[in-house]
Amino acid sequence: MKKQVLFIQGGGDGAYEVDSKLAASLQESLGAAYDVHYPEMPDEHSPDYIAWKNTIVKEYAALGNQTVLVGHSLGASMLLKYVLEANIQTVGLFLIATPCWNADDWEVADYALPEIFTPPKASKMFLYHSRNDEIVPFEHMAIIGKKLPDAMIREFDGRDHQFNNDLSEVARDIKRLFA
Repeated sequence: MKKQVLFIQGGGDGAYEVDSKLAASLQESLGAAYDVHYPEMPDEHSPDYIAWKNTIVKEYAALGNQTVLVGHSLGASMLLKYVLEANIQTVGLFLIATPCWNADDWEVADYALPEIFTPPKASKMFLYHSRNDEIVPFEHMAIIGKKLPDAMIREFDGRDHQFNNDLSEVARDIKRLFA
């Protein structure tokens, strides 16, 4: 039976199409033993947390609790917030270029994590960010990392916000979960 991966896109006009290259890279790097599910999130140009959460809940329920969760940008922050609120246990949580909605000049109460929370019950958590991210400041990873002390931190140079459409390192870490 194939291992299931749920990939949640970022936000903004055209994000689903742009992030489809990330989902394709992840699928290609993981290979035939994995199925990467890539649902289109509602109103990507004007994201609403409740609508996105409802889509995540539906997709996750359909795939089961042995599903690996992967999110990019806004999708990563939405996924993390959902996992914290629902207090679910997942096989792994992989967050790429995650914005911190509590950071200066990034305050959006609907997307923000609570000031105090219990880290999610994931067997493995990873945070990925590039120093060259032109959209989400690299410093956001340090802020989120302090709240997730058990998370593995993966820092990159020379990658843009889209990780140059290469998620091979994420795939390698996912494969290690099942090795």
